[in-house]
Amino acid sequence: MGALHAGHESLVARARAECASVVVSLFVNPLQFAPSEDFERYPRTPEADSARLERHGADILFAPGKSEMFPPNAQFAVVPGAVAASLEGQRRPHFFGGVATVVLKLFNIIRPERAYFGQKDAQQLAVVRRMVIDLDLPIEIVACATVREDDGLALSSRNAYLKPQERSEAGRLFRALQLVAQRLSRGQRDVSAALREAEAVLPPLKLDYLAVVDPARFEPLTEAPAGAALLAVGAAFAGATRLIDNLEFKTP
Repeated sequence: MGALHAGHESLVARARAECASVVVSLFVNPLQFAPSEDFERYPRTPEADSARLERHGADILFAPGKSEMFPPNAQFAVVPGAVAASLEGQRRPHFFGGVATVVLKLFNIIRPERAYFGQKDAQQLAVVRRMVIDLDLPIEIVACATVREDDGLALSSRNAYLKPQERSEAGRLFRALQLVAQRLSRGQRDVSAALREAEAVLPPLKLDYLAVVDPARFEPLTEAPAGAALLAVGAAFAGATRLIDNLEFKTP
């Protein structure tokens, strides 16, 4: 959605290495913002974004206006299923329907063979993967690793909202997820106990949620199954800025 950073650059670099042509879509999607959210003040740097993409090897920048993406009196939209119901879906009920609708429209316009998504937005990635399967879209979804600051904070366009003190505290969310992953990857099965321990390292961040999920289903678990690839996921507020993150791990 613009205000590009090194995380976006990593998607372009991966696509550039694997594909003959690279198209980047740039669109701040109004469908995924509730009236109380930050659509009007969401960071927008279109000229800098275009120059950055050209430097990093994108062939085409597709940056439509709202009227191009959503004709007057549009009536149809994507309604996501169970994978969108928990966590982010509970807190932002409008969000995944807006994401899925605009992603499907972009897929239909651009017709990519591969589409590259960052793993930072893990539930969004799961929703898009499920949509591609369920709607028989001939597209390979490629997940790319989260790019982080030195203290573990996942890069995000919204990090620009953080005040200096909030920025110094924001890495605590990643440390909480690391603690969950460490406990469960070493054989602990009680997810609730691991989450309670992780919550203690968050302050002064304000907890929104911490959970452990299967990365395809996104249903919070109470017990970590043996030999499973799982995700520790979380959201917290640094001041007024909402941070989200996740960390992959495996259980023994």
